[in-house]
Amino acid sequence: MKDKLLWHIPEDLKRFKDLTSGHPIIMGRKTFESIVGYLKKPFPNRTNIVVTRDNNYKMGLDERGMHDVIAVGSLWEAIEVAKKSPGSEVITISGGAQIYSQALAHIDKLYLTLIDDSKEADTFFPEYETQFKNKVFEEVREWNGLKYQWVDLER
Repeated sequence: MKDKLLWHIPEDLKRFKDLTSGHPIIMGRKTFESIVGYLKKPFPNRTNIVVTRDNNYKMGLDERGMHDVIAVGSLWEAIEVAKKSPGSEVITISGGAQIYSQALAHIDKLYLTLIDDSKEADTFFPEYETQFKNKVFEEVREWNGLKYQWVDLER
């Protein structure tokens, strides 16, 4: 589904909130726009950093009243901004696919939700199994008959 979550699992959304609140969060423009479309605002209690090639995007954010959202031109610039933000001991990369692909070789830990279901999709998380082999947490869960698991991996 174009720029939408395939599954809406309340417990998983709560976990995401718990892991990311108080910390900077980096995402691509399409991911940010889908979040704003869903929440009607940027993520609260986080420094929202949006990576975009559109030089006028920041002006558009200001016009929409999103003065606290930071727009930058590259993932590396986003990381430098995040390092100077409150809660920078944890920096979250929140997608989309291009951002994940660029960041994967440079991150220390993955917090994954693996879902035992298949749906047609147009975007996929990059291959990570060869880089992240140390499982530090795993919990099998179920919601409305949908089985999924939380898996945290380190290099």
